Amino acid sequence: MNLLLRWAAAAAAVWAADWLLPGIRVTGGVRTLLAVALILGLVNALVRPVVRWFACGLVALTLGLFLLVINAAMLLLTEWIAGRTGFGFEVDGFTTALIGSVVISLVTWALSLLVSGRDDR
Repeated sequence: MNLLLRWAAAAAAVWAADWLLPGIRVTGGVRTLLAVALILGLVNALVRPVVRWFACGLVALTLGLFLLVINAAMLLLTEWIAGRTGFGFEVDGFTTALIGSVVISLVTWALSLLVSGRDDR
C-alpha cells in the first residue's frame, strides 16, 4: 500500500510541475501522469545511485549542490524514456528541468509527510 501511495504522490508532483511551469508539459491525462511517475521512480531507483557514486567528488566539492544537477538530469532522462515509449511528457531544457526537479521533490516530500503523518528522518 505504501508503494502505491508513493506512486500517487509522485504522479501528483509531476502534475504540479506541469501546472506550475510552462516548460513542462504532460499530455495524455492520468495514464500518462502515472506512467511518467513510474518511469521517474525507476530512473531514480536504478540510474541515480550510479550517477551519484560517480559524481561523489563533485557533490562533496559543491557541498551537495551538484545533486540538483543530477536531479535535473534524471528528469531529462525520464523525458527521453517517456518519449521513446509513447507518453506525452516534455521538458524545455536544462533550466526548466532544474526547477521542475525541485518542484517535484518538494511536492513529493510534502505529500509523503501528509500521507505518513510523520517525518521519516
